[in-house]
Amino acid sequence: MGTAAEDVPRIEPSTRVLLHELGVRRDRDEWIVGRMATRTFVALPAAGARAVELLGEGRSVARTAEILRDETGEELDIADFVRALAALGFVARIGDRPVPDTEPPRASLPWLRPRQVRYALHPVLPVLVGALLLAAVVVLIRRPDLLPCYRDLLWSPHGSLVLLTGAAAGWALLLAHELAHLVTARAAGVPGKMRLGTRLQFLVMQTDISGIELAPRRHRLTAYLAGIALNLSVASALVLVLPLTAAGTTPHRLLAAGLLLALLPLPFQFMVFTRTDLYFVLQDLTGCRNLYGDGLAYARYVFRRTTRPGRRGAGDDPSTGLPAHERRAVRLYSVVLVAGTVACLAFMAAVTLPADVTLLVRAARGLGPGHGLAGNADSAAVLVTLGGVNVLWLVTRWRNRRSRRPAATI
Repeated sequence: MGTAAEDVPRIEPSTRVLLHELGVRRDRDEWIVGRMATRTFVALPAAGARAVELLGEGRSVARTAEILRDETGEELDIADFVRALAALGFVARIGDRPVPDTEPPRASLPWLRPRQVRYALHPVLPVLVGALLLAAVVVLIRRPDLLPCYRDLLWSPHGSLVLLTGAAAGWALLLAHELAHLVTARAAGVPGKMRLGTRLQFLVMQTDISGIELAPRRHRLTAYLAGIALNLSVASALVLVLPLTAAGTTPHRLLAAGLLLALLPLPFQFMVFTRTDLYFVLQDLTGCRNLYGDGLAYARYVFRRTTRPGRRGAGDDPSTGLPAHERRAVRLYSVVLVAGTVACLAFMAAVTLPADVTLLVRAARGLGPGHGLAGNADSAAVLVTLGGVNVLWLVTRWRNRRSRRPAATI
């Protein structure tokens, strides 16, 4: 995304530029400047943000440089700065010549307007979610027998029915989780786009809300935590309804299974090394620009330095150029990143893959006239569900590797 250098018209001292609609937000000692339409954002020092302001007011390149020299005492190359802005897609016109632009990415549910979902950012909403959660906790304290366990997923003796309804309910909850992110971001004026993605061995649905960088911190954190709040709200509502049904009945078993399905994704959120919702909360609270990318770069540097001591090739420590608060967070996160990734992949190799292969082999052997209608249905359900998920994972991984994706996908 952006404009090639050869497409940028010649920039003279008297040149004036027309900028696209840009958003600006101060963040510690820097300023976040971005274009919501293309979801392109950059962190600039105060002088850079001031240059954007002056150019946006119609000042010429020479006049902008003169004002900044008087204010900062430094001689800045504004012509080169304009070229950089044009490469980011921030410049609509240089002089009397338009700058080629790219088509903005599509948004999910484009008909949804911020005014229609502004309630998602109302300060009362977290209070209501907290009250619902508190009520559910009180019920569980008084009725600990309602606490779910893995057996609650087996609500029917028919395995195919359990598997297919569980998959349908799980994907419905996943869609609702991502819709919560999308709706909250849209209330803040961020377009947002939902899509399938992969995180290590996991097939996930994720929502690009890159534009949330320009929103106030309360709005950013609300958007990051909206999915978790949705899962907790669904689980809390089910806990409140469970005592109204008789234990052992089909409605009770179905509610218990739904409760477990709503709670199961929450432990995954603590796997911040896979860039979950809580990862973005952590990144925001630590003030890091790209916690994952910087942590990965530092881990690679440490690996090269450890495996090649005294040799060239380790390079310079990539974290030394970061501010002190970011450097500490990045180095600590790199430990979590490496340890978590290794543990996750080891679990996949030792447990997940063998279990998948075993289930698929048993399902294949369970097909045939000698196993009855129920046995054939159960085996077919296993083959369709596991096979479909694995194929979808491979296709999604391949498609996402072919295209560049914004970082803020939760």
